[in-house]
Amino acid sequence: MVSTTNVKLLGAFFSPFVNRVQMAFNLKSVEFEYVEESLSSKSKLLLDSNPVYGKVPVMIHDDKIICESLVIVQYIDQYGYRNRPIFAYVDDKLIPLLKELLWAKEEEYITLKERVEEVMTVLEKAFVKCSAGKAYFGGDDVGFIDIALGSCLEFIRAMEEISAMKLVDEARTPELVRWAERLRLNDAVKDFLPETEMVVDVLKRIQSKTFFTPVSV
Repeated sequence: MVSTTNVKLLGAFFSPFVNRVQMAFNLKSVEFEYVEESLSSKSKLLLDSNPVYGKVPVMIHDDKIICESLVIVQYIDQYGYRNRPIFAYVDDKLIPLLKELLWAKEEEYITLKERVEEVMTVLEKAFVKCSAGKAYFGGDDVGFIDIALGSCLEFIRAMEEISAMKLVDEARTPELVRWAERLRLNDAVKDFLPETEMVVDVLKRIQSKTFFTPVSV
């Protein structure tokens, strides 16, 4: 298990990848120093820590530097990461679609909406199977699969507002809708979910290219 000293996290408040690492730290009771990165320029610490991509999140633990949220979560999980395929599915399928939607033209919205709905339907089935009738993917308590998808909740809400389309609805994915409502109120997660309006503001600025962001959003 990661020691609770000498841990630093470089991040940006609106990044779901950063949010999930914060949640994972909280689940594992890892104390850490959080450093908010500038949206307009990369700090020397970030460039030194992740010189190839210059992206957050970056975890610094003593003399170790760990990049990419999935790798960081695996690193702090003392029992070895489980259900990795679902975690990877969120990163490989859902988040790229949300990025496409961010940059899409209005005439492309409907097709992208259908693709997002297909992905959420898969995740709905995964939740039903993994939860076995309990509150979370991990059962009675929040687990790493919950934070993998949960860290995207405000990004999804923000994209719904920007695109004026409902991407997740109770008719199609009722269990995920109820899961999301529970998760947003859970003490392990709620303090690390950014306000939707703040995410909307950042994403609109990204759309307008008013700043360069060194973040995987």
